[in-house]
Amino acid sequence: MKNDTVCRMCSSCCPVEVEVLAGRLVSARRKSFVAEDRRARCRKLAVAAEIVYSDQRLTTPQVREKGGELRPATWDEALGRIAARFQHYKKQGEPQAVGWLRGMAADWGTPWDYASRLMNCYGSPNTIGNGSICFVAREMAHTYTYGAMAFAEAAKAKCILVWGKHDADTTLGAADAINHAISQGARLIVVDPIQTPLAKRADIWLQIKPGHDGLLAMAMIHEIIRCDLHDHEFVENFTVGFEQLREVAGRYAIDAIAADLWLDPDRVREAARLYASTKPACLIDGNGLDMQLDIFQSTRAVACLRGLTGNIDRPGGDVLPQPVAMRPLQARHRLPAGVQPVTADYPLFNTFSESWGNQVQSCVVDAILDKKPYGLKMLVVQAGNPVVTMADSARATRAMEELEFLVVIDMFMTRTAEMADVVLPAAGCFEKTQLNRFATRNNPIILQNQVIEPVGQSWPDWKIVFELGRRIGLAEDFPWETVEEAIEYQLAPCGVGVEQLRQNPDGVRVEAIRHEKYRQDGFATPSGKFEFFSARLEDNGQAGLPYSDGGLEKRISFSDQHQDFPLIGISGARDIRFTNSQYRTIPILLNDELGCVVDLHPLDAAGLKVAAGDQIQVATPKGSIQMPARISSLVHPGSIRIAWGWGDYKNQYNLNTLTDDELRNPVTGTPGQRTFMCRVEKVVKGEGD
Repeated sequence: MKNDTVCRMCSSCCPVEVEVLAGRLVSARRKSFVAEDRRARCRKLAVAAEIVYSDQRLTTPQVREKGGELRPATWDEALGRIAARFQHYKKQGEPQAVGWLRGMAADWGTPWDYASRLMNCYGSPNTIGNGSICFVAREMAHTYTYGAMAFAEAAKAKCILVWGKHDADTTLGAADAINHAISQGARLIVVDPIQTPLAKRADIWLQIKPGHDGLLAMAMIHEIIRCDLHDHEFVENFTVGFEQLREVAGRYAIDAIAADLWLDPDRVREAARLYASTKPACLIDGNGLDMQLDIFQSTRAVACLRGLTGNIDRPGGDVLPQPVAMRPLQARHRLPAGVQPVTADYPLFNTFSESWGNQVQSCVVDAILDKKPYGLKMLVVQAGNPVVTMADSARATRAMEELEFLVVIDMFMTRTAEMADVVLPAAGCFEKTQLNRFATRNNPIILQNQVIEPVGQSWPDWKIVFELGRRIGLAEDFPWETVEEAIEYQLAPCGVGVEQLRQNPDGVRVEAIRHEKYRQDGFATPSGKFEFFSARLEDNGQAGLPYSDGGLEKRISFSDQHQDFPLIGISGARDIRFTNSQYRTIPILLNDELGCVVDLHPLDAAGLKVAAGDQIQVATPKGSIQMPARISSLVHPGSIRIAWGWGDYKNQYNLNTLTDDELRNPVTGTPGQRTFMCRVEKVVKGEGD
């Protein structure tokens, strides 16, 4: 039997058709608007059954006796222990000592809303996401510029500017759209420090110096204005701050800064003119901008290009979303007055969105170790692996060790789960029905429909949260017996129900796509316009216009120690086989550690006397790791690329052993996990044995 659903083995939310025989998942196929033989391929989806039925799956709750090992337990015992701890801190008058840390493994859908509801009704403001190192930090920069995060209509574009992204490894629907547009003659510009397969196909590839993206954006802005290529009608009628932008961008003329960006000024000028003069054009920015110390300013600068060229909310450009009307589930009003979250040092980031809430995950470690602004004593980690994925893994590990009580909800046993007092087995995406945030941010609404029963004794996230809520005295706040009831409640304002969604597997659109909505509605900013200059930012002590204050003194971690650490380390590319640290337990995907390497340019390798396959040590002031070397001209001389996400598989490969969590972006709390200064040495045979 074939069924339609949404795959959530990564963040792409791809619509898929699955085959189920005798109640077991057999295969899954991604749907797309392009012919099947032209679709980008997903290695994970090709082995979906191996992932679902892996013998490494967690299928039974586990609990730890004091000082002992984890042992199997019933759901009643496991949830009872967790509920008792919740009740203990409540009785002590400190519910805020309990935190809930969300990763992305179980997806950013309604599980985020459910967890936030539970914690807010319980009395703790400390539901914390990982958005400071993911796209949410970029979303804030977009929102402060034009009120939302636009999505590119790449399939209809005549020019596509891809900035720090390779969708063939991350978002396959977008990759299909880009490939389709190129086949129709669209021009392609790629900004990336790595010569990705997409960069090889580009009309113009700008191999930017890592961590310097915002300065390039300002130089392109200057070139577009200097050549009078900006969209006069849009700029004059729908923006604020253009003259200030003109003045500030003039400080970043490409001839003056090209050498510091590792770029040819003529190529930058060519790229700026091509993007500005080709209509329609879209701009796809990605995770390459994330995890940078300069994330907020650089994304604001990149976002300004959309308005300067008038490509915002136009067909084939960058279209503003039309979110679905929904009942809010997070119940923020239930929080006691005066209790600040542990992320209180980042108030703008905490409040820029009605639904995202607190996203500076580094503050969880601060609260545990430094009691800043107060101590966290208990933590529920849902679909995350902080001892591997957070910056400065040694510090994150110390924090997990210091907790009085740690709960982990996951599909697989992770390094974080190994430290837990209770481990709860989570159902996978094919084993549960839910809405996801991608579907509700911009209609159509597509249901992630359960197609098989949960494996073993695993439970879907909604069931775990609902049952835990009832056990800690919140039965009235979780009245739904099924997830369908909760979805019906949430979607009531838009008049769409679960059965309607199931009858329309390709989605239900609440309203037709409209373009240039700003002409009637304005932008969702304080001024109602596209804000090159943000008075709201300036009023809160931040630069109102990108780089008007010169930007951050340090754009790369450890740059003040460059004499001892002369190379720029780049956190490696996403690998379509894996999602962050996940799925390296699947042998067919692991493929004998294929791709677990450090890429060095031939010139740097020669200077270090390193040959392909040699074991090398990469060190920063925080620590060191060892990996095999791969000699590659994909990287620029003076930089290396380190495979990322392997720390759960082997600790010696944990890239976050190298990264810093002390210096953070002042707006979003983002540490410099993407780029950092480092040192490389060849490991002599026998060394480190």
